[in-house]
Amino acid sequence: MLELFERNACELSDMLKNKEISSVELTQSVFSRIKAVDDKVNSYVTLNEEEALKEAQEIDRKRIKGEQLSDIAGIPIGIKDNISTKGLKTTCSSKMLNNYVPPFNATVINKLNDARAVITGKLNMDEFAMGSSTETSYFKPTCNPHALDRIPGGSSGGSAAAVAACEAVVSLGSDTGGSIRQPASYCGVVGLKPTYGAVSRFGLVAFASSLDQIGPIGKCVKDVAMVQSVINGHDKMDATSAYKDYSDLAANLTADVKGLKIGVPKEYFGEGIDNEVKTSVLNAVKELEKQGAVIKDISLPSTDYALSAYYIISSAEASSNLARFDGVRYGYRTENYDSLIDMYEKTRSEGFGDEVKRRIMLGTFVLSSGFYDAYYGKAKLLQKRISEEFNGAFSDIDVIAAPTVPTTAFKIGENINDPLKMYATDICTVTVNIAGLPAISVPCGTDSNKLPIGLQLIGNKFSEQKLLNTAYAYESISDGFIIPKL
Repeated sequence: MLELFERNACELSDMLKNKEISSVELTQSVFSRIKAVDDKVNSYVTLNEEEALKEAQEIDRKRIKGEQLSDIAGIPIGIKDNISTKGLKTTCSSKMLNNYVPPFNATVINKLNDARAVITGKLNMDEFAMGSSTETSYFKPTCNPHALDRIPGGSSGGSAAAVAACEAVVSLGSDTGGSIRQPASYCGVVGLKPTYGAVSRFGLVAFASSLDQIGPIGKCVKDVAMVQSVINGHDKMDATSAYKDYSDLAANLTADVKGLKIGVPKEYFGEGIDNEVKTSVLNAVKELEKQGAVIKDISLPSTDYALSAYYIISSAEASSNLARFDGVRYGYRTENYDSLIDMYEKTRSEGFGDEVKRRIMLGTFVLSSGFYDAYYGKAKLLQKRISEEFNGAFSDIDVIAAPTVPTTAFKIGENINDPLKMYATDICTVTVNIAGLPAISVPCGTDSNKLPIGLQLIGNKFSEQKLLNTAYAYESISDGFIIPKL
């Protein structure tokens, strides 16, 4: 029999509604699991146990009174540490914000609070969301629960690892170039990157504002649909938030894919894609075909240049966004300095890690006089081209299927000193952010080392329901989430 912390959010939601369990029992079960395994996995930066149990008690009181509660009321959820939580440290896993306690909540946190979810704590990440392995965290590297000597992916590595290790029932991450989907693939869980503008970014510490998007991670597709239905919607605090009505994604889930047209782009299966990954993903596509989907070969030729465009655009925006961390208003300030300029230089040199400095320098370079047109200007033109290619593809198909990541999880320390190898792990995911599209990663098997492989499904803007339905259809005939032995 499964422990409470091992169960899916949708199962637990039904158990809570039927009063088979209490929210306090569930919350205690999750914190017991955290205490048992987090010293191995390192998913959490900050725990919120006392407040979480108080909230669970309040939810139980409301349920006993017969008050109407949401589907995720009483469900423990972990939060990536770059999402602002009032009264609870938000560090971005950086020395720069080591002691920062926000005076306000991100909009998604207010929505979770309104839905009476239980926040377990803040999850580890690559510093300021810059990395692909959670090794650039100032505090500690997170480990993959399926193989503790392997990385969990990044930058939302703590968010994916916490769900995989059953230290949170669901979690929130952020995705700038694959940072939800890539760790979801490595950790064998489900991760959704929503359409740009579908979820408010207010209160998300910015990395690259035109690419960042908050999204959910869960053990199954329905869990992700439940959380996404709570956090999406227009927000007047976010100028990029879309004016749109959203349906209940979980309530409308269906496994029927008959007649669904799935495009398979040749560029996502070429050089650099591991043979075991390629085989598993193509086998998953064949399974969808058996269920009635129509498979079509397509081409997205600009994919080969997308990684270069992504790192130019994201680094340029990071250079601008991180200029605010100067030691004056909040965050880390160097102790010894001779002048204002000296204070700026020492604060930023001491407060930021190597990867953050690397991207700030690259971003400043591509925005500088004489290089703006040669690099940033061309990258923005390529962004437009990539969007046009996706628009052309979606005029003839419904969903695109591809690998989430070229390989399975590599060993901790294996690529940390080779930025180009590290950046190459994003090759299958960055185009989605460049074009502002939704995409989901769902487990589709394991390699010869028993490491998870992810199937990535990409949709047109605001086609989350179609994506979730396709993932749900595949999940219904696959092994799905496998609990790791820790």
